[in-house]
Amino acid sequence: MPSIRLGLSKIVQDCFQAMGLPAELGVVTKSDRPDLCHFQCNGALPAAKSIKKNPREVANQLILLIQEKLSNEIRDEKIALAIAGPGFINFKFSEAYIGQIIDELKSDPLMGVEKRQHPRKVIVDFGSPNVAKSMHVGHLRSTILGDAIVRLYRHLGDDVVGDNHIGDWGTPMGMVICELEREMPGLPYFQPSNQGPFSKESPVSMADLERIYPVASKRFKEDPEFASKVLKVTDALQKGEPRFKALWLHFQQTTIKEDTEDYNQLNVHFDTWCGESFYEEKMPPLVEKLKASGAAKMSEGAWVIDLTQELGPEAPPLLLVKSGGGFLYHTSDLATIEYRVNELKAHLCIYVVDSRQSFHFKQVFAAAKLTGIAKSTELVHAGFGTMNGKDGKPFKTRDGGVLKLKDLIEQILNEARNRLKEMNLDTQYSPAELEDVAHKVGIATLKYADLKNNRTADYVFDLERFSQFEGGTGPYLLYATVRIKSILRKAREQGFEPASIVAPLGEVTEKARAERELMLKFLDYSDALNRAYQHIEPHHLCEYGLELSQAFNFFYKECHILKESDPVRRGSWLALCGLTHDCLVQLLGLLGILVPNRM
Repeated sequence: MPSIRLGLSKIVQDCFQAMGLPAELGVVTKSDRPDLCHFQCNGALPAAKSIKKNPREVANQLILLIQEKLSNEIRDEKIALAIAGPGFINFKFSEAYIGQIIDELKSDPLMGVEKRQHPRKVIVDFGSPNVAKSMHVGHLRSTILGDAIVRLYRHLGDDVVGDNHIGDWGTPMGMVICELEREMPGLPYFQPSNQGPFSKESPVSMADLERIYPVASKRFKEDPEFASKVLKVTDALQKGEPRFKALWLHFQQTTIKEDTEDYNQLNVHFDTWCGESFYEEKMPPLVEKLKASGAAKMSEGAWVIDLTQELGPEAPPLLLVKSGGGFLYHTSDLATIEYRVNELKAHLCIYVVDSRQSFHFKQVFAAAKLTGIAKSTELVHAGFGTMNGKDGKPFKTRDGGVLKLKDLIEQILNEARNRLKEMNLDTQYSPAELEDVAHKVGIATLKYADLKNNRTADYVFDLERFSQFEGGTGPYLLYATVRIKSILRKAREQGFEPASIVAPLGEVTEKARAERELMLKFLDYSDALNRAYQHIEPHHLCEYGLELSQAFNFFYKECHILKESDPVRRGSWLALCGLTHDCLVQLLGLLGILVPNRM
């Protein structure tokens, strides 16, 4: 079933156009006064001003056209149009029509949401940790946001590839190799005469790499002799030296294994892990092609792309090749785009990367368009703000260090365990079930706390507040969903089953208002998903989930479902319970949040 609001908007926009008025003025929105009507269109006022006519007169003409567009059945029995105030057009559904619309949702797996008529190939670039370094809290937002975007776009019908563009190449790899040689010179990888084969077992653990990396980085900056050796080793690695290639592969696989454990904890999965090394062989031919076409020009010994045509006269050029012949992130990113366009046939590439990288992507995207690499492919930088501590500064450990992601996850799981114990829920579970529930509550705490914020905004992460089972939190939504599951289970035990959803109560009571508000809330689901999709902003899903949970809790408080004596009304209410449960489970799933069986 298509979105009611979007369907009305299409009809009204056609009517505006038929009157010679701008179609964009015919957008139908949710009513500001649900007690008066369900939807409204305010476009008659600016339209009347532009043609110097009375707004109510224009609105009346529009209503006549809209009524012609609507079928007689809908116009006469299901929806009433009226002019309010200076010229607002109100749309009000009959009670019977509301019941019919909501009842139809029960048999619709998408619950009123339409899939794209023309699905696209979409690449979502997110995560992007570095080899030889454990992930830290700085990787959290890209990971959680990117995963939600992948899930949403896939849910709405696009062919989506979630790619983890890991940092696994370049000078940092040479640094780690050289520092490892200082510590373990006897390893076979450092014997020039040994060309393999080499052991499949890594000579270093993730703990070794974490210790070596900062030491190597510091030495590279302070010791010219060490730095010179690093550059030579890096060059040899990039030319395919078997000893260094085998060692590098150990670094890469050891890190990926460690990262995958963290991702599994977060219920995040990738389709591909095409890191920087994947594009190493693709950069030289791309650079030669850009030189041959004249897109790349020599400047002070370096090769650059002039972007003044795309970004304005003050725009600095994109540095493609350094004067010493080395490639940069610009080069790698352009090669990545070329591969995604030519090989993956991408229509849209979304980069879920910190907003502080906005200028880098502005340059890269401009260069991709200017040189024809991107052609008609849409390139979007879905930037995001920082996750901060209570002091308003980027989240860190108590001693001021960068907190590892796995340590943050463990803190959150411990907090979830404590919350369950405070509620005496731990006594009701086996140890295994308690751990399962604590894990789902903890991950819901973390993800919802992040995703409920506007993507571009910074936010303060308050573990104590976000782990509460009340207010706008992940545990609150989980608890609401599990409560509904419990109601349906108790209903079955008493022999009650969901039935057809019937028209809301016609009474002027809190019970009738609660029932009607829950029903009408389902009409917003499609719009929430469409907003999140169009703007790449998962917080719209969080807002809707909270509103639906609150609407259900009001309904549950006022409508005593299992005590209702009227079997038709009770069956309708149980069906509303089931629809709310399914909607919340689906929506939480789009956020990457799993729901426990009980809490």
